[in-house]
Amino acid sequence: MAILRIGSRGSQLALWQANHIAALLRQLGHQVELEIIRTTGDKITDVALAKVGTKGMFTKEIEDALAEGRIDLAVHSLKDLPTELAPQFEVVAITERENPRDVLLSVKYAGLADLPQGAKLGTSSLRRQAQLKEQRPDLEIFPLRGNVDTRVRKLEEGEYDAIILAAAGLNRLGKTQFVKQVLEAELMCPAAGQGALGIEIRSGDSVMREHLKFLDCEAARRATTCERALLNRLGGGCQVPIGAFAEIKAGKLTLLAVCAKPDGSRVLRQLQTGTDPLELGERTGLLLLHAGGDEILKEVYGSAAAAPQQP
Repeated sequence: MAILRIGSRGSQLALWQANHIAALLRQLGHQVELEIIRTTGDKITDVALAKVGTKGMFTKEIEDALAEGRIDLAVHSLKDLPTELAPQFEVVAITERENPRDVLLSVKYAGLADLPQGAKLGTSSLRRQAQLKEQRPDLEIFPLRGNVDTRVRKLEEGEYDAIILAAAGLNRLGKTQFVKQVLEAELMCPAAGQGALGIEIRSGDSVMREHLKFLDCEAARRATTCERALLNRLGGGCQVPIGAFAEIKAGKLTLLAVCAKPDGSRVLRQLQTGTDPLELGERTGLLLLHAGGDEILKEVYGSAAAAPQQP
């Protein structure tokens, strides 16, 4: 049996994810090798992601390796994968989803409501910044880059009073000791695809498709397809102030979507239901655009975004 070569970023979380998929493949008798690939997003560590604004900044170099045949499949955090793939690639599987919500971490404080006036909070996400500012305009928000370990260490050392991270990464790495509050989607709408892994292959690679189809989770695919359809309708990458959270309830899809000004002065929300993931995502995206989302996004794209300042 041929060796399956997996391409992955080199961060601790990315390697956990790639090794998780590798272990599942090995259980079926496959031989697996891992190739670590450094992406643009990994190389730029001193600038808030919103200021970089490159779609595919965590995936392009991995896709190059896939196109050149150096790897057979790529394991991505789905939220990092652009909503429009080049024709030579396909997402063959979307894995069962971890908790898609964001969480607040703090050493001293019990939750968002307990943070004192003017508290320092770390995040480099405009989506998180906007929703935080809507609820707590008094907070001072500063950029937070680096891998999960680095971010948690900065919190522990007192650089921030609190930080916001995705629950999924912390759960996977077992680094939940400072999690004080799980932020429900109504309070902090997550990023499209958060908590799911996307397995990417070369289009038409029927052998790989057959090997990997067992990884595909129908519920996760339906929910994330809906979220990504909304994001695609709004023309957004992973660093614009857009949130999307789809759930299957009694056989129907419910989609909560948010589009916001980075300073939190205007936050648009839509809650819609449907049965077709693509239709629901696109319809909800159009409703947001017509409600003023087009103006918000023009402003964000035109200004390279008001990213958090350095502390």
